[in-house]
Amino acid sequence: MAIISEFQEDEAKKPSPSSSPASKPLLFSATLDPSNPVVFLEKVFDFIGKESDFLVKENADKEIAAIVRAAKEKSKKKAEEMARKVETKNREVKEEKEIKKEVKEEAMEVNKKEETKDEETSSCSRVPNKGNGLDLENYAWTQSLHEVTVNVPVPSGTRSKLVACEIKKNHLKVGLKGQPPIIDGELFQAVKPDDCYWSIEDNRSISILLTKHNQMEWWKSLVKGDPEIDTQKVEPENSKLSDLDPETRQTVEKMMFDQRQKAMGLPTSDELQKQEILKKFMSEHPEMDFSKAKLM
Repeated sequence: MAIISEFQEDEAKKPSPSSSPASKPLLFSATLDPSNPVVFLEKVFDFIGKESDFLVKENADKEIAAIVRAAKEKSKKKAEEMARKVETKNREVKEEKEIKKEVKEEAMEVNKKEETKDEETSSCSRVPNKGNGLDLENYAWTQSLHEVTVNVPVPSGTRSKLVACEIKKNHLKVGLKGQPPIIDGELFQAVKPDDCYWSIEDNRSISILLTKHNQMEWWKSLVKGDPEIDTQKVEPENSKLSDLDPETRQTVEKMMFDQRQKAMGLPTSDELQKQEILKKFMSEHPEMDFSKAKLM
């Protein structure tokens, strides 16, 4: 009994396999050369063979093959994802270029149309006569900001009783009785019929005075549909500015200044005022970036 007891005690003192301490992680160090990764793998398997019995297992090659397949699948998915991103990026760049091209073409088309329109307007507009009106085949007209004067030639010896003249707010009809009217059309702008009149000058022309309703604008033509003048080339008489009231004179001077500026390709008074406002705002806010601001 004592011997058995001692044997049991000796056996009890021996550490059991299940109670052995867990293996500690081992450090592995190697350098990977992307151009020759096989060398790196050889070092890995050498390390595993020395430090564990993994490679001795019967299914070790299957487990390694499974790991390789999983890695290849992951790498394949990564490559496909990268290819999709590149394709998407290329498509976005292409679409952006196409949009920019379309916008540029549209802008060029608009500019071309504007230039064509300006050329057509310029070619259709005529230089005004000395009275800021136009000399036509059947009549001539001149204007100031306040009035329009029309001169209609008639046969010598014509008397007023032979004249048919009808002046309405937006319409003028002039001629000789029993004959087709010389002028018959809608006025370029409204007039004040009560302040309009006509008379025979030297029995050979009809003189008509039309008082403008809007006395702040130049007319381009007497009646709509007739040849127009280029109002930018109108030259009001400076000597008569002193006869105007302060407000009207200021308006006329502003119009004259703007016409001269446009003729020289320079900013008008309104554009200059906007520039001053923007400059003042820029000076009051130096912390803001105005590098892309455009002074119109």
